[in-house]
Amino acid sequence: MKRPARVALIGAKGRMGQTIVDLAKADRKIEIVAQSDLGDSIDAAMKACDVAIDFSNASSIDEVCRAASQNKIALVIGTTGHSPEQRQLIGKTAKTLPIVFASNFSVGVNALFALTKRAAEIFAGEFKPKIVETHHTKKKDAPSGTAKTLGEILKTELKIDIPIESIREGDVVGEHTVTFVGPSERLELTHSAGSREIFASGALRAAQWVVGKSPGLYSMQDVLGIAK
Repeated sequence: MKRPARVALIGAKGRMGQTIVDLAKADRKIEIVAQSDLGDSIDAAMKACDVAIDFSNASSIDEVCRAASQNKIALVIGTTGHSPEQRQLIGKTAKTLPIVFASNFSVGVNALFALTKRAAEIFAGEFKPKIVETHHTKKKDAPSGTAKTLGEILKTELKIDIPIESIREGDVVGEHTVTFVGPSERLELTHSAGSREIFASGALRAAQWVVGKSPGLYSMQDVLGIAK
């Protein structure tokens, strides 16, 4: 029997980190062998691992990429809010390591990405799109990484910047709506997250998938087999 993928979890004490730890206990294909959080050595956590899952924060990405390169292990990056320079660093690191970099690991959200792209292709600029995202009050970045990805998909198809409205209220896990408004009709595509487990489950799925892959920058749609 194939042994479990050995995982180093970066950002282990955060909300997502704790959810990943809980889910991994019941997953025989995953073994979290090291955890690190603020003040801990990322490099030490990555030794004797197959893959690292990063749910810390964007400011740690330089050290995460350096340590992964030094230890020659795959990466799953779930942090958002990276600067253009940090995104370039991730791309450069992916030339020597397999990396899954996703703004959202939910299966449903990745279906939303695909449906948004298809809708934009169908409407071809005849319908005006907008994006609204809602999250809990403790979420630091706005717009969310998922909303930015939706914006990037629409900009690629329509060649225009799409307005994004960000709402922070209560303990909302995450809700994203893409609205296309046309003459006398409108289409809304909405995804609502009821639990952080959907993101944690997707991240664990990505970690299992990326081990042994060739160097490159992969998306969650690659993991799910729906990338075009």
